[in-house]
Amino acid sequence: MTTPHRWDPDRYLAYADERGRPFLDLLARVGATDPRTVVDLGCGPGNLTALLRERWPAADVHGLDASPEMVARARERGDGVRYDVGDLREWRPDAPVDVLVSNATLQWLPEHLDLLPRLLDQVADGGWLAFQVPGNFEEPSHTLRRELAEEEPYAAHTRDVAVPDSHDPATYLDLLAGLGCEVDAWETTYLHVLSGPDPVFAWVSGTGARPTLQALPDDLRERFEGEFKARLRAAYPPGPRGVVLPFRRVFVVARKAGVH
Repeated sequence: MTTPHRWDPDRYLAYADERGRPFLDLLARVGATDPRTVVDLGCGPGNLTALLRERWPAADVHGLDASPEMVARARERGDGVRYDVGDLREWRPDAPVDVLVSNATLQWLPEHLDLLPRLLDQVADGGWLAFQVPGNFEEPSHTLRRELAEEEPYAAHTRDVAVPDSHDPATYLDLLAGLGCEVDAWETTYLHVLSGPDPVFAWVSGTGARPTLQALPDDLRERFEGEFKARLRAAYPPGPRGVVLPFRRVFVVARKAGVH
């Protein structure tokens, strides 16, 4: 059982442009022309879900996220998208959807490989399932956090926190092709040039490191952050143009068999 945590929309949106680019790259490979229903599972604060509405203005666009804080921020947008709080593992549409998107969400579900066939079941024949997950979990931004969290006095508080993980593109391709889909799977490593004080910490504290940080009591959190920042500075030294954060991401676009 993982320790629950709360997301901070402001901190997450601090790097909105950088986090948004993989979504655009994913969406570019979805060939749907006039879908009636489009769903974003793990919609976050809605800034990217709104792009689905812009691309398919005649569609019924629905965003779902497990974080009440994120959904509250998304609803403030007034962009014509219906946003709801919910667990994507329990999500069941009234009818199969034409486009099902999930951006940087499935990595938080250890069982997401087993979940994919059920998600595909919610897609209409000839429809599209598209998702993107980080694939950088062996980079220092993650390994340093794990190593520090396993040390005392932190380990007693962090052993049950949520830890993201994902698979290689070939694993997803084999699974979905085996279910009869036409599959486009690939990976890209982005080189994000960051600025400001401790920019890599600022990045990870809004996503992958957040559950660990929230699991710590206030006094230990401050100490942990100080040690974590120091290790990140050593791993990601500033260059003449800023701090370069390599970020590998895995993309999958699958078209379900059926009427095309």
